[in-house]
Amino acid sequence: MTLYYDVHGQGPNVVLLHGWGLHGGVWGEVTNALSGHSRVMVPDLPGHGRSREFVPHAYTLEVFAEEVKRILPGPAVWVGWSLGALVTLSAALHFPDSVTKIVLVGATPKFARTADWPYATRSEVLNQFAHDLEHDYIPTLTRFLSLQVSTEDDRSVIRRLRAELFRYSEPPAAALRAGLRLLMEVDHRSAISAIDVPTLIIHGERDQLVPVGAARFVATQVKQARLEIIPRAGHAPFLTHQSLFVDKLKDFIHG
Repeated sequence: MTLYYDVHGQGPNVVLLHGWGLHGGVWGEVTNALSGHSRVMVPDLPGHGRSREFVPHAYTLEVFAEEVKRILPGPAVWVGWSLGALVTLSAALHFPDSVTKIVLVGATPKFARTADWPYATRSEVLNQFAHDLEHDYIPTLTRFLSLQVSTEDDRSVIRRLRAELFRYSEPPAAALRAGLRLLMEVDHRSAISAIDVPTLIIHGERDQLVPVGAARFVATQVKQARLEIIPRAGHAPFLTHQSLFVDKLKDFIHG
């Protein structure tokens, strides 16, 4: 069994990886914009969307990256958002032959805040989400989505994310728990300096989930990184500032 994925267009290989709890459909408009000049592959990660029945042999970022690699026809530009960005970083670290360039959106090497890492969500917030998933499933997911937009973003973005969340029925609770555990435990800070491929970091200036300081840190650690901060955007700039986002993405892919 392999991941579910869609393929659009012809040209250089590009793979788009979604965030926690969602699925590849969240990239819809970006997929359409890229498919005129690229072969765009859009998988649903294990336990998400139409891969909801796919259970990997281990719930790790490296295994996720390996499963994505299996569906690719060759090296690709990996574009990852949030959890998908962690998978993209793992691909660049563990499967560099499958990567030509990477794009990190709303990315961080470490989601949980600690004394030596202020650019993150407070650990008690993530712990509360983990607790509430067991007792108040759908409202908990909805609250998590509310962190994905800035106070200035159009509220239609929240409605769009909610619609995508439940498009293919409710995400399996076990997969959500495992994915949230990854977000709580992963720490790539010391590893990412080994990444040596062209890298574009796109980050919302007002990201509530991943403070912009995390993007600045990644930009200093990854050798060929370029940072683009989108003013007034939140955690999902490809939805709220779509035209600007697509322009930056196309320039990087084909430049």
